[in-house]
Amino acid sequence: MTDSVSPAFGRAIVSADAQAMARAAASWFVEHLRGTEGTYRIALSGGSTPKTFFRLISGPDYREWIGWDRLQIFWGDERFVPHDDPDSNFRMAQETLLSRVPIPAANIHPIPFEGTSDDAARSYETTLQGLYGATAFDPARPLFDLNLLGIGPDGHTASLIPGEPVLDERERWVAAVDHGRPEPRITLTYPALESSRVIAFLATGPEKTEAVRAARAGDPAMPAGRLKPHGELLWFLDHAAAGEAG
Repeated sequence: MTDSVSPAFGRAIVSADAQAMARAAASWFVEHLRGTEGTYRIALSGGSTPKTFFRLISGPDYREWIGWDRLQIFWGDERFVPHDDPDSNFRMAQETLLSRVPIPAANIHPIPFEGTSDDAARSYETTLQGLYGATAFDPARPLFDLNLLGIGPDGHTASLIPGEPVLDERERWVAAVDHGRPEPRITLTYPALESSRVIAFLATGPEKTEAVRAARAGDPAMPAGRLKPHGELLWFLDHAAAGEAG
C-alpha cells in the first residue's frame, strides 16, 4: 500500500487490488472513529465499489471496534425507487451492512421515495436541516463527519451527472435529477457534500483511471473534480484506478 498527496486534490491511499483497498478503508475508518466522540454522521454511497467495505466493517474483524449506536446514517444519493427495489442504494446498504450490525433503527435516515422526485428531495433536505439546526451551512460546523463517495468513468459522483443542471445548484441541499440516467435520482448537492469533516472516495478498476486522474487534478469537466471540500479529502484506490502497475 502506498500513500501520496496531490497538491490539487487530496491524499491517495493506493492498495494492490479491490479487496486490499476495502481493507485499507475499513482499517482507516476504525482508527478515525477512535479519535472522535459523540454522534458521528456518515453519508453512504451506492454502486458496487463500497459493498466489500460495508461487509468488512460489519464483519468479525471490525464490527466489535465500532460504536454503532453513535452512528447516524445518511445517503449521498439514491435512485427514486422503493427501498426494497433491487436498484435501491438503501437496499444494498441494508443487505451488506445495516442488517448485520446493532445500529438503532432511529439512527438510519434513508432518502424517501414518496410523491414526486422533487417532493422526496425537499423532504430529505428538511430532514438534514432539522438535524443540522439551520438552513445555511457554517463552514466551521460540518453537516457530516464522513462522506463516502464513488466516482464513475464519466466523472460523476453521488448523482451529480455531467451536463445536468444540478451541477450549478448552490442553494438547495438536496435535488432531484430527472435526466441523464434511466431512472430519476435524488442527490445531495455540492454544498451539502462539501460540508464534511472528511470526504473519502472509494474507486477501483482500470475504467476509473482517467476519471480519477482528472478529478484529482480538479478538472471541471468531471463533476467529482468540482468538489471544494471544507475538510480532509482522501482517495482509497487500487493500483488500476490509480493508474499504477500492479
